[in-house]
Amino acid sequence: MASAPDPYETLGVTRSATDDEIRSAYRKLARTYHPDVCTEPDAEKKFATVQEAYEILSDTEKRAAYDRFGSTGGPGAGPPPGAGWGGGQQVDAGDFQDIFEQMFRGQGGGGGFGGQPRGAGRPAPHRGVDVSKTIQVTFQTAAVGGTEHLILDDGSKVDLHVPAGIEDGGKMRLRKRGGMGSSGGDRGDVIVTVKLGNHPFYTRQGLDLIVNIPITIAEAAIGTTVCVTLLKGSVDLRIPAGSSSGARLRVRGQGITNEKDVTGDLYAVVQIVAPKDLADDTKEELEALGQTLPDPRIDTPGVTSAQAKSDS
Repeated sequence: MASAPDPYETLGVTRSATDDEIRSAYRKLARTYHPDVCTEPDAEKKFATVQEAYEILSDTEKRAAYDRFGSTGGPGAGPPPGAGWGGGQQVDAGDFQDIFEQMFRGQGGGGGFGGQPRGAGRPAPHRGVDVSKTIQVTFQTAAVGGTEHLILDDGSKVDLHVPAGIEDGGKMRLRKRGGMGSSGGDRGDVIVTVKLGNHPFYTRQGLDLIVNIPITIAEAAIGTTVCVTLLKGSVDLRIPAGSSSGARLRVRGQGITNEKDVTGDLYAVVQIVAPKDLADDTKEELEALGQTLPDPRIDTPGVTSAQAKSDS
């Protein structure tokens, strides 16, 4: 089986080439070999090879893998038969889209380059590659949904609908906004990966919300009520007497609701906060109180009170 072409040789750049040098070389060759412009019989093959080379060198991880192993899949890996080095990563074919549109405009919609009719002898339509994008959205937008503005590689702007309840790493697809196809083939898609920002006090587990509730030792002993802010509104939450640090209190239906109308819950996690600085008289009162309280370690295997041990 013939080995895959060296992407550096294909684009005519050195192995130390910068991203800008790689992009410039790709644009030049893509304009040269696009099947709607180039009259050479193997134009489509050359155009596909240029695209595949750029897919490797424009992706940091793929380029590093190729530099180390001579492929993008690790030691001994290579492209499957007839597949080349595809994968749909960051191919910027939009840079020459306007050139072709201007060249073909006014030719009746059915003519190719130079007025030659599209028909027998032309290569089969070739779909453009998919392009990957990543956007950062706020915790609130991911929870309740919203609109984000995204700039594509061809410079166009789109309003991206972020569905309510989307999770970190979730993906959305913009159809036919990716790399240009050849010989009348459809454009590829843009695959958008969503990264979530942090929240000041919530963390998230699926559709459930987790919030820490700090309380004093006295509040843990006798109970208390705290007001907890929700994504919308607030709720008064009763902390039962005798609550231990780490106890989880569940508030049903106060988590995140996704587009399928499935709603998670809110979990309040009790955190007992002991005071660091106490007046001497307060310390004496607490010591006296401690003598009257039951030993919390009495039923804990492997742990005993040091005082109880000395008394024995």
